[in-house]
Amino acid sequence: MKSTLKVFSFFVTISFFCCTTIKSVPFENYVNTKSKQISRPIVQTFNLGNDDIYLSNDFIGARLNYVTQINDSVAELYFNPENTPINNSAYYAFKAWSDTPITYYFKFKYPKKYNHRYVPKLKINNVWKQADTSQVIVIDSVYTLSLNLTKEPVLVAAQEIQSSLDVKNWYVELIKGKDAYVHLDSYGTSVLGKNLPVLDIHNGEAKGKDLIILLTRQHPPEVTGYFAFQSFLETILNNTNLSNAFLDNYRILAFPIMNPDGVDLGHWRHNANGIDLNRDWSKYNQPEIKQAVKYITKAVNKNNGKVLLGLDFHSTWHDVFYTNNTRDQTTMPQFIDEWFEALEKEIPNYNVNEASSNSDKPVSKGWFLYGHNAVGITYEIGDATPKKDIKIMGETSANEMMRILLNR
Repeated sequence: MKSTLKVFSFFVTISFFCCTTIKSVPFENYVNTKSKQISRPIVQTFNLGNDDIYLSNDFIGARLNYVTQINDSVAELYFNPENTPINNSAYYAFKAWSDTPITYYFKFKYPKKYNHRYVPKLKINNVWKQADTSQVIVIDSVYTLSLNLTKEPVLVAAQEIQSSLDVKNWYVELIKGKDAYVHLDSYGTSVLGKNLPVLDIHNGEAKGKDLIILLTRQHPPEVTGYFAFQSFLETILNNTNLSNAFLDNYRILAFPIMNPDGVDLGHWRHNANGIDLNRDWSKYNQPEIKQAVKYITKAVNKNNGKVLLGLDFHSTWHDVFYTNNTRDQTTMPQFIDEWFEALEKEIPNYNVNEASSNSDKPVSKGWFLYGHNAVGITYEIGDATPKKDIKIMGETSANEMMRILLNR
């Protein structure tokens, strides 16, 4: 009896090991993703003028390092990244108000070699809007924003703030009443102990269903890509004949916030360990990526499915799809051409902007290709792409993906 139990225990251990062991994926140019020190701004409220004008970084997602008053109506605001070297995506977020109404000018200052990127978004009375061009002055690359201040604080940010709590509130509301086919799970915790959620989506049994992986928010300020992710996922869960048929045949793993620490700390690019997570898809030095890879690997091995497609939603200067050149040997050699043709057909006056090259650095689209022989795409939305256009793009791309996969 004892020997039987030992044998059973051995096979259980081996089975678990096989389902959860992850292998590193080689890339031509390895990036060192071992943890680095970061610098956090001191959380405080700054007083200007005769102590009747206020600036604050005391909220989730803030980024303001220090302030220098120039005169009675002008101040310089300094925004430093969490560490360097770092991508030139200077992020900022602060609140401003005044005891008495006043027009005040704020000059945005960044470290040498870093430039202003994002048009300010203003949250007034709980409504976000883009700063008017009349509020902006640019002289010798110095960006100045004028604000009409009152006692009601104005929140100024590079992009709309979508904190880890905002993300949670969205997906919890999205999946209400969908328990039969949406399974909310956690694939681990971040560096600072925040939950890492994943939505496991399919009708019926997961066994034998091939997988589509959706990722977003590896880079904190890239909110427009997150908006596309929202629209894409909402379309898959909209209970149409198309979506129901799709979920009968396929399984989605959707990761709605890969870097909650960086998002909530107001980081320009990195996680709480000072690393660009989208350079860690090789040796998995960071817990957020290591646990995601482990979760995907276990899902593949346990249920005898394979990864067909990985979409990683980001933001950049303009709309673009980054694809891999290698296609003939992948799970779906014709998918990209068919998908892009469908998008151009279904979206009026839309032309796909594609940039194709095999990933030489350890980014997610390369990991899908080299690690799973799957189609990997970095789905980039422009920093200033209007929300209505993002919604159309997300809906259409999801519908056309489902149609193409159902016709395989």
